[in-house]
Amino acid sequence: MRGWFGRKSAPERQAFVPAWLQGEGEQGGFARGYQAQLDEVYRRNPVGLRAVRLVAGLAGGLPLVGDEKAVALVKADGLLERAAASLLLHGNAFARLVTDSHDRPAELHLMRPERVSVVSGADGWPAAYLYRGGGQVVRVAKEDALGRRQVAHLKALDPSDDQYGLGCLEAACPAASVHNRASRWNKALLDNAARPSGALVYEPGDGSSLGAEQFDRLQKELGEQFSGSANAGRPLLLDGGLKWQALGLSPADMDFVAVKEGAARDIALAFGVPPVLVGLPGDATYANAREAGRALYRQTILPMAEGMLRGLGAMLGDWLGPVGIAVDTDKISELAEDRAKLWESVGAAEFLSRDEKREQLGFEP
Repeated sequence: MRGWFGRKSAPERQAFVPAWLQGEGEQGGFARGYQAQLDEVYRRNPVGLRAVRLVAGLAGGLPLVGDEKAVALVKADGLLERAAASLLLHGNAFARLVTDSHDRPAELHLMRPERVSVVSGADGWPAAYLYRGGGQVVRVAKEDALGRRQVAHLKALDPSDDQYGLGCLEAACPAASVHNRASRWNKALLDNAARPSGALVYEPGDGSSLGAEQFDRLQKELGEQFSGSANAGRPLLLDGGLKWQALGLSPADMDFVAVKEGAARDIALAFGVPPVLVGLPGDATYANAREAGRALYRQTILPMAEGMLRGLGAMLGDWLGPVGIAVDTDKISELAEDRAKLWESVGAAEFLSRDEKREQLGFEP
């Protein structure tokens, strides 16, 4: 598929492409493949880096309630934080259960998702997982001889794939590419005195042209003595029919600032983070950081955490018996206002008995 910036609007007319977007990427396209997109969106882009760390860090710090042993296994070694990052970036997280000498759950290890392949059984459902690392391939059966699950495959929704989930990198990569290129363009301007360069025009009276030696000398002097931020404002001495013609950028070229801000908002949107929480001007509904924090929990972190805990709890239940692991939302300060409103509305409901009110609030009769 041709890159977006390489398309033509009509056979006889080339679509306008700002100068700061020309000559970049894979023939004008976007990065392809997990590692390339990871570099573009996460390692090289501050908005993507901040968005992923924000969501993953908050997910890893959620207060949990439920079976004591199961909660301890899930909270150990930052498992939830790393699993959340894998889901955001790759769309898949694979947690492998390791048992002790008494065949009891001892640890949960998170396998790098890009190294794992799903092996389907005769019925089409996953039967095992292949993990490639250190030049070796390890096969891990989904269940042991007693039918107990050994691997919990957590995946983000992908309606077009039965075995794997879909991460956010593919959706965020175009915006991250635009954002990164705008940053490089801005740096190039700063390196050249923070303004567009100009042109030396040679207009001798006899109509002659510069010789090769004169041209090379002028080019060398401009590069060494008059280019770069260290030489900003340095006067240029001209002789021999030379004059300086300043060149400017068109308004369309200079619009990269607004385009960069729009790209940053798209990156935050792909990861489910309100723009104001990553340092961007937010929408009117997110004008208050408290409202944005509450929306982040309600719309992104809690749904992701519930899915992860459901998958991990199902695997641990095969070994520990029925376990329930849930997020204790009463201990999340960002949701305190929602909780206060609930308590107020339930307390004011005169048609409910005391026990019914306690049940509505999650307490035993």
